[in-house]
Amino acid sequence: MPEPDYETFGPLLHGTARAWRLKLDERLKPMGLSQAKWRTLLHLSLAPGTLTQTEIAARLGIEEPSLVTLLHRLESERWVARRSSPHDRRCKMVYLGRRAQRVIAQINAAADELRHELLSDIPASELHTCIKVLAHICGKAEKHDKLRRNEMPRVYQVATARTGSGIRLQRKGRSAAPPGGLNEAGARYEPNYS
Repeated sequence: MPEPDYETFGPLLHGTARAWRLKLDERLKPMGLSQAKWRTLLHLSLAPGTLTQTEIAARLGIEEPSLVTLLHRLESERWVARRSSPHDRRCKMVYLGRRAQRVIAQINAAADELRHELLSDIPASELHTCIKVLAHICGKAEKHDKLRRNEMPRVYQVATARTGSGIRLQRKGRSAAPPGGLNEAGARYEPNYS
């Protein structure tokens, strides 16, 4: 068997996730949803409980100041509502607004349809292997990050915890996924969800 072309793996993985997101973005634009909006709404809808601004930023892989700007827009358009945490007034909890609750099913349907179109002709055994390999790579990367954080000075660990974007994989049914909603390729995951 020939040696794999390791140099193409990262760009191919990134390009596939980007192409998938763009295809889903194309389908959701008529609903008035940009990629930033639908990804945020899905993370909120699939989380096991209410998320803080910090948790959403980590799930989206963006810095908290960027998220605050996005949440301000979502709140002014009544997609979300923010309230102070009952446990810590400095912490803002984010809730889905009624407007968002009505379109979540449409977002999920569009994601399901796209996933079916893109994956339908791939044998189940190959998809299983792909998921297993990606979960293994992600697990190794997370383990490396945890080890590195444990070696960091305490001050840097706290800053990283506030802005980090780690992905935790868990299984539900036959899928492995990152926390909160759609993964970067647009595949839907349930909390426990990842």
